[in-house]
Amino acid sequence: MRLSQKLHNVLAGCAAGAVNGLFGAGGGMVLVPLLSKGQGFSEGEIFSSSIVIILPICLVSLGVGTGWQLPWQEAFPFLLGGIPGGILAAIFGRRIPVLWLHRVLGILIIYGGLRYLW
Repeated sequence: MRLSQKLHNVLAGCAAGAVNGLFGAGGGMVLVPLLSKGQGFSEGEIFSSSIVIILPICLVSLGVGTGWQLPWQEAFPFLLGGIPGGILAAIFGRRIPVLWLHRVLGILIIYGGLRYLW
């Protein structure tokens, strides 16, 4: 791997970590486009790689942001639905064309951004 590619990867990770740390989420939205730039990954590899990268970043952001006093009691009800939802989406999401996944994600990002503005 060339030095410029290594630098790109480090800067992409830094950008994802900064967004995630500042906003509590969203590092993957930064990371996915940066992973698609010249990496030679397929769409599936880009998304799975971003999850593998974002998971530890989220854990560090959570720990630092809460002083390592993790709010399990508050999070537990969301995990009851989030875990099966994630499993079902991973299983059935493969049947949805990538173009539609991009469009839906774009709409959700725009909707979320507009809600924060007003």
